[in-house]
Amino acid sequence: MTVEFSPREHVRDQARKILETGTTAGVEILGSPIVLLTLRGAKTGKLRYTPVMRVEHEGRYAVIASQQGSPGHPTWYYNIKAHPEFSLQDGTVTKVFVAREAEGAERAEWWARAVAAYPSYAEYQEKTDRQIPLLVLDPK
Repeated sequence: MTVEFSPREHVRDQARKILETGTTAGVEILGSPIVLLTLRGAKTGKLRYTPVMRVEHEGRYAVIASQQGSPGHPTWYYNIKAHPEFSLQDGTVTKVFVAREAEGAERAEWWARAVAAYPSYAEYQEKTDRQIPLLVLDPK
């Protein structure tokens, strides 16, 4: 099945660079390392490349639906909620993960890791009235 690139130029360029080089190494968002998700669209069912900030701990990951503190969630959040099993590439390694939304103490622990990896997440949370979703990715 064909995977589609984002209509957003910088997102499309990041995904293409990863595919061309075979690694996420050296590809960053706002100076921070990223991983590449291959998600299925919630409405279209099409596969899409989605680069996100790298938040990893002991082989598990978290993805933060911050949208830079905007009032709404990013489109990819809805894609994950509709299709929680997907592949993630970190460096040259690609594995399948299953996502679930974290709550309570687990969310607080992962939020601290996310802010340590990318301090602007704390600022984004202050900018919005919504609680920014945090999804934990467990290896399948």
